[in-house]
Amino acid sequence: MVRLVRRKPNGPGEIFWDPAAGILSSDELVGEAVVHLAGENIADGRWTRAKKQRIRDSRVKGTRLLCERLAERAVKPEVLVSASAIGFYIDGAVTDLDEYAPSGEDFLSEVCEEWEAATAPATEAGIRTVLLRIGVVLSCQGGALAKMLRPFQLGLAGRIGPGTQAMSWITNDDLARIILYAIEDRTIVGPVNAVAPNPVTNAEFTRSLGRALRRPTVLPMPAFAARLAFGQMADELLLASLRVVPGVLERRGFEFRHPEIQGALRHVLAQC
Repeated sequence: MVRLVRRKPNGPGEIFWDPAAGILSSDELVGEAVVHLAGENIADGRWTRAKKQRIRDSRVKGTRLLCERLAERAVKPEVLVSASAIGFYIDGAVTDLDEYAPSGEDFLSEVCEEWEAATAPATEAGIRTVLLRIGVVLSCQGGALAKMLRPFQLGLAGRIGPGTQAMSWITNDDLARIILYAIEDRTIVGPVNAVAPNPVTNAEFTRSLGRALRRPTVLPMPAFAARLAFGQMADELLLASLRVVPGVLERRGFEFRHPEIQGALRHVLAQC
């Protein structure tokens, strides 16, 4: 395995790249499969104009640079698995959203569309390209759950806004298995929703996490307070309702190890 890094490489297992400066050598990109998950953390700080530009550029420019360099190679990889996100879809849909559902019109939807379009050089070069539209990843190593743990452990948390908004999630373990599945199954191409088959409401998630931690969840955050604290990010991340289902994976018979939220949280928390 070879990693792309933005610091001085530590040996032959790492390749330096700088997406902002367009620096990446195609000569070093040797391998049968490429997994691209890089991007600015969308949940770290308020969405200022500069932050939104970094969110967009880190995904679009980085993906386009990588795909252009892969396309330049005489011997190309067989497959590119590139991250996208369920933010692609329209907020508030009343039906389940599979891979055929339309995109939304907000900031995250636009970013996801441009992010996916940036893989065009790889696709046009004949590289099988899989676009993983990833939901909320449950992991203690980072992301949304890691940020939630402290207030929940202190009993200082509850539902956000009405609590009726849908939340589509996936454990880190199942996400890794989906990536391997996408690499190994040569018939998979295009968008794949990387989410568990049973989305929950924010209120259901809150109760499940409270039960898993054996802590009360009686301090809700009203929608206006979320907007005051987080600005636009509140509407597009915390209050958005995205009931996304893994249509492609379910039709192919993919077996999730953690399909239900309560068991998933217990599994993840046991690793913390």
